Amino acid sequence: MPIAAPNRLIPMSLRRRVGAFLVSLVAAPLPLTLPLTLTLAAHAVHAQTPGGTLNVVVTPEPTTLVNLATTSTSVMQVSAKVTEGLLDYDFDLTPRPLLATSWEISPDGRTYTFHLRHNVKWHDGQPFTSADVAWSLQMLRNVHPRARSTFANLTGIDTPDPYTVVLHLAQPTSYLIKAFSASETPIVPKHLYDRLDPLTNPANDAPVGTGPFRFVRWVRGSYIEYARNDDYWAHDKPHLDRIIVKVIGDSSARSIALENGSVDIGGETPVPLSDLARLKTDPKLGLETRGYAFETGVVRVEFNLDNPYLKHLEVRQAIASAVDRDVVRNVIYYGYANPTSGPIIPGPYADTQPGPYPFDLKRANALLDAAGFPRQADGIRFALVIDPFPGNDAYTRIGSYLHASLQRIGIALSVRSQDLPAYLKRIYTDRNFDMSVHGMSNLFDPSVGVARLYTSTSFRPGVPFTNGSHYSNPSVDRLFAQAAVETDEPRRKGEFIEIQRIVERELPDLTLASPQYVTVYNRALHDHTVSPDGTASSFADAWVQR
Repeated sequence: MPIAAPNRLIPMSLRRRVGAFLVSLVAAPLPLTLPLTLTLAAHAVHAQTPGGTLNVVVTPEPTTLVNLATTSTSVMQVSAKVTEGLLDYDFDLTPRPLLATSWEISPDGRTYTFHLRHNVKWHDGQPFTSADVAWSLQMLRNVHPRARSTFANLTGIDTPDPYTVVLHLAQPTSYLIKAFSASETPIVPKHLYDRLDPLTNPANDAPVGTGPFRFVRWVRGSYIEYARNDDYWAHDKPHLDRIIVKVIGDSSARSIALENGSVDIGGETPVPLSDLARLKTDPKLGLETRGYAFETGVVRVEFNLDNPYLKHLEVRQAIASAVDRDVVRNVIYYGYANPTSGPIIPGPYADTQPGPYPFDLKRANALLDAAGFPRQADGIRFALVIDPFPGNDAYTRIGSYLHASLQRIGIALSVRSQDLPAYLKRIYTDRNFDMSVHGMSNLFDPSVGVARLYTSTSFRPGVPFTNGSHYSNPSVDRLFAQAAVETDEPRRKGEFIEIQRIVERELPDLTLASPQYVTVYNRALHDHTVSPDGTASSFADAWVQR
């Protein structure tokens, strides 16, 4: 076969052997007289060494392997290795093709037309078509924690042919084009999902996708294995042969695994923050802060407003007044966070006005006295329990800090630990909790990432990462609805600022900080962070130079 034949006509196994042979040639010592351009070309060929196994650490262990009905970051870390979205994004959130090769938005902003990639197959050999896209979008609206807000204005979906999808909107939705990543809007095979409950479908734990890696096995409590998809539509990718996702529950053990090379990469600040200074000096390791544009958010204490104590605003105000955000930033986050009192991260829509409840223990005690909760003989007014999100050292440390802080105002706070399934069931299904501490992403727009936490329609028992406080305010509902379709940016900013001030005043939750996430990686790993999804991307571009 002529060398100039298209890659797709050469068997994958032969192509990889030829590639390895060429790499071995250019790896030989080069004469100093070679032109610089040839030397650089040789280095470029060597730089993309094919094959190898990538070891990734994820914590806590995912509860499922497809992010259909959850926004758990550990699930998003693995889902996109198998499933894909219509679009990928640059670091500035500019869309780029993935399962859709091109798209148009009508002048009135109410019609989105996606042209799909041809000759794409699901991992079981079935063809990928527009029917899969239409079915996935409709299903996500019903089961995904954020999709109800994301696609609130979606009124219909047309599929005029197997490679075209047309979305019809009731009103323009300016942020919608940013919503089609694999981590936010995964496209799954209709033929495996349309006859079974999507929440209990076996494919959630043994996924079938169109992505660069195929699911192999999940040994619960230990690891998840993925293998290279040799029939991937991007014929020169992926570069890796395998991905092993390791479950390591102890944060110090994750540090050791990165140092000794048994793990190549971990996202979401996988190690104790106190270890970052030491790891930064290790020549084998690197730190990366890009790749969190979709995930940047706030750490918050969510109150159960159905609790007999926390339903009183004065009690929540007292708790807010007993918290020193500078301690949270400097002691708990070692400076890797920005103090904030509102639910919207620092940026174009954030309210820069100071929060209404600064640190003031005297005021906190006076509020509790006035609310009718005096200290008893032992100095305790009442007892509460806080549930930190599992697997994150910072959340546990926040629980310990609040235990000490609230003791100073007569509230006995216990810190409860549990695994992720138990936590999700307790908070969102049974609602058997007083307070929880966790992080929540703003995502690509507050109309999606923030609205799900405060709008009354987002109180959805059984659906994780929604309105767990059971908060309801008609003004907040109205303002979020207006902001979702507002095209005048100054007016939109004003609506978001008004929302923040209402929420900060009424305290369905207490925002503590906006943390900076860090990826720790082995320098032998390249092209691991190439999009705003960071380690939650597909790793189709990643390669390891051993």
